[in-house]
Amino acid sequence: MDWTAFRLTLQLAGATTLALLVLGLPLAAWLASTRSRWRYLVEALVALPLVLPPTVLGFYLLWGLGPHSPLGRVWMSLTGAPLTFTFGGMLVASVLYNLPFAVRPFTSALAAVDRRLIEAAWCLGLSPVQTLLRVTIPLAWRGILTGMILTFAHTVGEFGVILMVGGNIPGVTRTLSMAVYDDVQALRYSAAVTTSVWLLLFALLALGLVQTLDRGRGGR
Repeated sequence: MDWTAFRLTLQLAGATTLALLVLGLPLAAWLASTRSRWRYLVEALVALPLVLPPTVLGFYLLWGLGPHSPLGRVWMSLTGAPLTFTFGGMLVASVLYNLPFAVRPFTSALAAVDRRLIEAAWCLGLSPVQTLLRVTIPLAWRGILTGMILTFAHTVGEFGVILMVGGNIPGVTRTLSMAVYDDVQALRYSAAVTTSVWLLLFALLALGLVQTLDRGRGGR
């Protein structure tokens, strides 16, 4: 196994999960409680990576983050380096690609919390933010953890989007999924089998944890 790619994969999966926990929870809380007409548009945009081909999404991100795009030029002026073909660019792509795997479970879990408990917290003087942190999230922790596990596991297996944006640079943007592809291309089947088996076992473990959490929610 390529241990450098293994370390990079864990770093990307961990950073993506943390970023979506911070960014996805407020969005999920809004989706779970709002009656705005814009809700359905936002939900559609969140779910778009589920149906859009990864290479297409990767192409748009490559164009949007490239050095000739407005965002790319701003990034270049601030850092002096391009955002594409770096870990940072790969992280941005991974966060956008994994948005539905975090936000949808978060939203479902937050929406399932008894509305009367939330209103009782308001009556006791808690602000909406305090209610979210002290009442809603503790009651919805199983669904939130499910979203985090799905995000982490899906990031570990990503290929198309991060390949388009990050390239396949050993030690910089080469993840385990890319290592398997490279091993097969180079006819190193033994190495490809070893990495693939570990990825399969990890996927089964992640799905087992998700199923356990779902059974716990159903039993409760």
